[in-house]
Amino acid sequence: MAATKKANTSSNGLEDLFLDGLKDIYYAEKKILKALPKMAKGAEDEQVSAAFEKHRAETEGHVERLEQVFEILGVAARGKTCPAIDGIIEEGSEILEEYKGSNSIDAGLVAAAQAVEHYEIARYGTLIAWATSLGKNDIVELLNATLEEEKATDEALTALGESGVNDKAAEQQKAA
Repeated sequence: MAATKKANTSSNGLEDLFLDGLKDIYYAEKKILKALPKMAKGAEDEQVSAAFEKHRAETEGHVERLEQVFEILGVAARGKTCPAIDGIIEEGSEILEEYKGSNSIDAGLVAAAQAVEHYEIARYGTLIAWATSLGKNDIVELLNATLEEEKATDEALTALGESGVNDKAAEQQKAA
């Protein structure tokens, strides 16, 4: 039988991990709120721009739901720096700068936005699992509503890429 590590004697448990995860995603959602208008403005395709504007409005709702979660927990809504989302958003900013005016800008922005969505889907999935284990069913409902919106946004972004954004980028490459 495999040996197990001794239990950590500190008070850090799943409840603490859950709270840290909430702070992380709260920070991430706030950063995403700031990035989406820039992405919408930088997009060439009107559908891509509209998708970012729609997601900005949804993200405001995500922040509000997280604030409800913090309220249920009796904790101030506060973010915790998330290097992962900072890096993903930085990649999106690089695409905005490096591909401005290119037929590839929209494909790059869609890809950057999907990286954000995949991060959020992973984080919300984990938070839901933890909240379930902790018996926080009211919080599970709030987080699940956001998770479903994140999944729908990811699917919409995939459809945008497949409906012409990627082909437009490929055409420029073929012409070169």
